[in-house]
Amino acid sequence: MGSNVIDAGLLKRMFLAGVANLESKKEWINELNVFPVPDGDTGTNMTLTILSAAREVNSVEEPTMETLAKAISSGSLRGARGNSGVILSQLFRGFTKAIKYSTEIDMELLAEALQRATETAYKAVMKPKEGTILTVAKGISDKAKELAQSGCDMDVFIQELLKEGDYVLSQTPEMLPVLKQAGVVDSGGQGLMQVLKGAYDGYLGKEITFTAEKPAASRTVTGAANDEIDTADIKFGYCTEFIIMTSRAFTHEDEKEFKAFLSSIGDSIVCVADDELVKVHVHTNDPGLAIQKALTYGQLTSMKIDNMREEHQERVIKNAEREAIKQAEEDRKEREQEDKSKWKEYGFISVSAGAGIGEIFKGLGVDYLIEGGQTMNPSTEDMLNAIRRVPARNIFILPNNSNIIMAAKQAKQLTKDKEIFVIPTKTIPQGITAIINFVPDSSMEENAENMTESIKSVKTGQITYAVRDTMIDNIEIHKDDIIGLGDKGMLADGTDINDVAFETVCKMMSEDSELISIYYGQEIDEARAKELCDRLSEEFPSVDVEVNAGNQPVYYYFLSVE
Repeated sequence: MGSNVIDAGLLKRMFLAGVANLESKKEWINELNVFPVPDGDTGTNMTLTILSAAREVNSVEEPTMETLAKAISSGSLRGARGNSGVILSQLFRGFTKAIKYSTEIDMELLAEALQRATETAYKAVMKPKEGTILTVAKGISDKAKELAQSGCDMDVFIQELLKEGDYVLSQTPEMLPVLKQAGVVDSGGQGLMQVLKGAYDGYLGKEITFTAEKPAASRTVTGAANDEIDTADIKFGYCTEFIIMTSRAFTHEDEKEFKAFLSSIGDSIVCVADDELVKVHVHTNDPGLAIQKALTYGQLTSMKIDNMREEHQERVIKNAEREAIKQAEEDRKEREQEDKSKWKEYGFISVSAGAGIGEIFKGLGVDYLIEGGQTMNPSTEDMLNAIRRVPARNIFILPNNSNIIMAAKQAKQLTKDKEIFVIPTKTIPQGITAIINFVPDSSMEENAENMTESIKSVKTGQITYAVRDTMIDNIEIHKDDIIGLGDKGMLADGTDINDVAFETVCKMMSEDSELISIYYGQEIDEARAKELCDRLSEEFPSVDVEVNAGNQPVYYYFLSVE
């Protein structure tokens, strides 16, 4: 049985146990998403968010409440992805504010911290909706307040909170009809319960397994090609990665010196400083030299050394080279950033998906693209890194996904030296319309207002396939069906991609529609997209129809009507 109070050491164990349990259940939680699309991502987003905090927590060797609170709050805020991840980070933020100056947590303080967590998360959401992770958190914190002075011991107290959380979660379908029709409970609420249940296992002293390695989805170098390469072409044989936990300020001069040293012993160098951490990647024939030099700046963690001559994987090498080139370009941009006198008046950051979509945004003047969107929601830290790279006093962010807007707003709050305008674009076509409506001669505030207003005229459809049987918006859907999603729900279902796309557009049309835009994905060739274009042109002869190569993954088509 666990202790009747929670000290810093026990809290660390409980937190990491919660992380491990959520990570093990993430795919199950993904499957709870209402829409049966192949990129259901609540479990992934929450897991990546909490793993970001866990890596910082795991590096705290002699924890105090204050050091744990900082690690949990900072790590989750920067790593937050998607709405569920941002809300989870806000729950942690509120919780840690309540406990950071204590030495141990009793039931009264735990109840206060849970209350603070719920209040902070609700405040972070512009229009809180019941039947979600917020409702589950509130149910638990209300129960904690009720039981705080009951005289029960901590073990019973936590059990009662978990029981209440499960009950509130079971009621979420009664609060949100869309959950009831789909036959699922809220996925975010389920994710929260898995964190808390894992934490209870840690409280009881159960054996847990936690690894601080980054999840595969966020690795820079991924994939494995079958084609072998000549190992003689590999100049430096060891791919070496680690994180430095700096013992003092890691200055710009330190960074230049360290990069110069790494360049003398290897190539494919990535060295990124972030607060008290420095992330390092280098290809070298002597990893020991890189490690010895790194130890002069602080302690090392997350060390990983791979022998590339044994791996024989062409894609690994190509991606590493690509990363080195990208880092060189980012270093150049960072040098420009340091001279504020050279900053331009405004810049644009856009979330993009697919090479074709990226080229369209670049052609419209976007300074920095963040690859992501539906298949992988960018984190708050991804947003902050992009903001840092754009040498402009005023920066407009186009999230282009409803699940990314909160992370962008969180990055805005964490940025002090630039004015950030988050345009609430929920789709790629909305993002394109928004930037087209930017007027250089207008003030930044007027542009933000006009761009936000312009996206109201855009209706968007997305064509993909179903990953399970379900019922949505009174449409019966079967696994592997082709489905058409609109701005507010399901529009079409069928077995032929172009038929479903055609039906989806027809349901989006109105008397004042003037333009239909088709963005075809990786699995659609130009000829097939042209067939859809011709069919729509024949059906709506007074409306312009245009076709663009989007090359986006997962979605056969992005469609818009303006």
